[in-house]
Amino acid sequence: QVRLVESGGGLVQPGGSLRLSCAASRSLFSINAVGWYRQAPGKVRELVAAIDNDGRINYADSVKGRFTISRDNTKNTVYLEMNSLKPEDTAVYLCNRPWDVYSDYVSGPWGQGTQVTVSV
Repeated sequence: QVRLVESGGGLVQPGGSLRLSCAASRSLFSINAVGWYRQAPGKVRELVAAIDNDGRINYADSVKGRFTISRDNTKNTVYLEMNSLKPEDTAVYLCNRPWDVYSDYVSGPWGQGTQVTVSV
């Protein structure tokens, strides 16, 4: 079973930027799609962005124009570039394998995630 490990979170001021990494234990070509999710305290986990092997990409409306998902097949890593961060982006960010870039269903177990805190 492929493992995905998140990294790159931290504390950033409003308007700042962060880049998150999701490293896969084997080739991304063996995974149909990879998605970034986030869960804030007291809120339901939500899909933030997803990308598949054919280059299809889906973003949540709340992050369109601010976040960019990309993949580096040579490094088996999917990135989430986050710009113009807002306090409401504060959450634990996790990556997983959705059935497709629009699906709420995932194929893998949830990891620890990486904490993103946007605050002055």
